[in-house]
Amino acid sequence: MARKSSHSNKAAAKPRRRGARPGRGTLVLIAGLLVGSAILRLGIDAGQVLARASEPDADHAQVQPRAAPGTCPPPPDIAEMLAAFQTRESRLKERESQLRSRMQALSVVDQEITAKMTALTQAEEALRATLALADSAAENDLTRLTTVYENMKPKDAAALFEEMDPSFSAGFLGRMRPEAAAAIMTGLDPQTAYTISAILAGRNAEVPKK
Repeated sequence: MARKSSHSNKAAAKPRRRGARPGRGTLVLIAGLLVGSAILRLGIDAGQVLARASEPDADHAQVQPRAAPGTCPPPPDIAEMLAAFQTRESRLKERESQLRSRMQALSVVDQEITAKMTALTQAEEALRATLALADSAAENDLTRLTTVYENMKPKDAAALFEEMDPSFSAGFLGRMRPEAAAAIMTGLDPQTAYTISAILAGRNAEVPKK
């Protein structure tokens, strides 16, 4: 009897162990539902957060159209100061423009003066060359004419010198050889010869002796 009771007890105990397995499955199922619910809630919350992030913030929209500090109108005293600075700057620019115009005009005048001075220098050099050529030509003519008078007969030359101005004839006689001049002076009228001699002596007296 004891063996039967023990066997029956073992048999009764086995169904109890089997009944414990359905409880664990229920717990697993409940846990899975809770996890799924949590995931679903997280997804909904994440979607709401993303939607809110994509929507413009009302406060930000109100702040955004505000004017920048640099575009704000300055105070009256600063505005007057800025206007004075601008007026002064415009005057300075105008004066600078006038000075540039004057400098350009002075530069043009300077160039014209330089060109005129160069032209005057060239003209002066040409005039000197012309005068030198004229002096040379006149000197050559006087030398040639003096030679002609020297080669003339003293009597004929004396008659010609009588008709000349005494200072003019003295110039020729002073250029002649002494012997030719003496021969012509001998044929001159005594008064004419004296006048010519005085002119020649006075001309030589003006020569510096030291």
